[in-house]
Amino acid sequence: MAYDEKLADRIRRAVGPRMDVTEKKMFGGLAFLLDGKMFCGIANDDIMVRVGPECYAAALAQAHVRPMDFTGRPMNGYVFVGPGGSKTEKAVKKWVDQGVAFVAKLEGSAPKKRNKP
Repeated sequence: MAYDEKLADRIRRAVGPRMDVTEKKMFGGLAFLLDGKMFCGIANDDIMVRVGPECYAAALAQAHVRPMDFTGRPMNGYVFVGPGGSKTEKAVKKWVDQGVAFVAKLEGSAPKKRNKP
């Protein structure tokens, strides 16, 4: 499964220069991770966004959004945003920021502190 490189570039611009964000090929597409936890990604020409259980219903109520479903069972807290919802830099940034905000509050998302010798 290929993914939309132009969409990947829009996500990279939305993320900006952050040392705590990495990219990893996953699900036949590309995932973006904050401190090792996925906050968004690309499958074909859709953005996958981890919005969290609290924001799931509100996200699904928006245009171009549907449940993320790889296995026949939707994943609670994850949505697909279709191409109509990711055409502009502003639209992509909104979804990226929402994914980052959710993942940033998960336990273990903060960078680990090193012990001084």
